[in-house]
Amino acid sequence: MATRLGSADFIDMPWKNGGGTTRELYRLPAEGDLELRVSMARVGQSGPFSFFPGIDRTLMLVDGDGFELEMAGERRRMTQPFVPLHFNGETAVDCRLLGGTCLDFNVMIARRWGRAETEVHRLAPGQRYRSEHPRARLLYRHADVPELWLLAPGEALALTAGERAEVLVDITLYPLDGA
Repeated sequence: MATRLGSADFIDMPWKNGGGTTRELYRLPAEGDLELRVSMARVGQSGPFSFFPGIDRTLMLVDGDGFELEMAGERRRMTQPFVPLHFNGETAVDCRLLGGTCLDFNVMIARRWGRAETEVHRLAPGQRYRSEHPRARLLYRHADVPELWLLAPGEALALTAGERAEVLVDITLYPLDGA
């Protein structure tokens, strides 16, 4: 049966580099070395990202004017909400805010654990979305009351957008152990 996590289940954690806090929406394992984490961070100042060796990352702007990232000698501007950027945790990343505070969404997965694929779906008011896949998944619903659904392999979940447009981030998990 699908498990729903809401605000009461999310945990605020300090950044590894001490520059802010992250709201962990889901993490495996709950303590110890990171294998999988879905989180959101409020970024209030420019500065370097934390290093996460062995981790693959997906980053998306959620709200705010955006930021410019300098990584591996390239600059990438992130100004459109929910457009994924994939990179590895060993990459040195320096972030420059383009305006005020931003909110971002992160998926981090240890390569020793497996990999994840992230799909973004934008729903019009009242539009229905059905998440169905033979793999385990996480489905984040960005709405007035954000929620994260944990779905077992083969489990389906149908959600309907409320009176306002919503964004769903469907994360399919591919653990190396084949689970």
